[in-house]
Amino acid sequence: MTNQKLTKSRVNVGVDVGKWSLDICIHEKGLVWQVGNTPEGIRSIMNRLSRYHVERIVMEATGRYEFALAEAAYAKGLPVCVAKPTSVRKYAGAIEQLAKTDRIDAQVIAEYAAVIRPRVTPEKSKNLIAIKDLLAGRRQILSLRTQEINRRHIMDGGIKRPCRRLIKYFDVEIAWVEKRLEKLVEAESEWSEKRDILESAPGVGKTLAFTLLADMPELGSLTNKQASALVGVAPINRDSGKMRGKRRIQGGRASVRTTLYMATLSATQCNPAIKAFYKNLVAKGKHKKVALTACIRKFITILNAMIREKQAWCAT
Repeated sequence: MTNQKLTKSRVNVGVDVGKWSLDICIHEKGLVWQVGNTPEGIRSIMNRLSRYHVERIVMEATGRYEFALAEAAYAKGLPVCVAKPTSVRKYAGAIEQLAKTDRIDAQVIAEYAAVIRPRVTPEKSKNLIAIKDLLAGRRQILSLRTQEINRRHIMDGGIKRPCRRLIKYFDVEIAWVEKRLEKLVEAESEWSEKRDILESAPGVGKTLAFTLLADMPELGSLTNKQASALVGVAPINRDSGKMRGKRRIQGGRASVRTTLYMATLSATQCNPAIKAFYKNLVAKGKHKKVALTACIRKFITILNAMIREKQAWCAT
């Protein structure tokens, strides 16, 4: 019985993810080892962790290199936390851990897991991952398209022709991505009601609806302040003593904020509630960018309330 309790002791695991290797640390046991970032290496990690009761396994977001490990951990029922690299580095700075190697990083991540106890990251289906990838790809293609449009306006003579060809090519790619997105979103059956509610609001197109559904699944379960903070449009206090600093926005999910910014620009023209709110702020002397930020905050709180109440857009 004693041996069984020892083998099933509670542990926090930190993993430093690399392209070719994985460095693992079990904080409570002081164990550190390295395996290849391969199916065989990941299987050996899962087999070794099966001896313990894992409270959480924390890894940094690296783009895609952590996907295979996270998928294997989810399959074993382990609580996975995909942490922001900046959060881990700030913790390392707080404990004055200045040196940085793969082994040390794994130890820092494991200690971060035990001390900070970050929230568990919900598992994402392959379909949802594909949707998020397509949305990211669409943003990149749009950025390239905008660059070519700007270049075409300043170029002379024959140089405009390749610019036009590239713009036409990007248009074809964007159309393909949007068609593919439509099919993948339709496969997410639980999204159908939310999508209809979101798209009923003037100013909300398919791109914003897809982005909110994929990158902000909490929408509808948040308070107004939480929703605006999650997007990154909540004013942050900067006060100290008698000094009252200027409120600024920061943080949040950049992909949602960027898409919502463009949608709100449209909403100031076509959405009666946002249009009146924007004009009122500008009439009071607010800078247009400040007024637009306030409109983004109002827009996301309206959409959050619509999803929470399961109610389509109502002009009143």
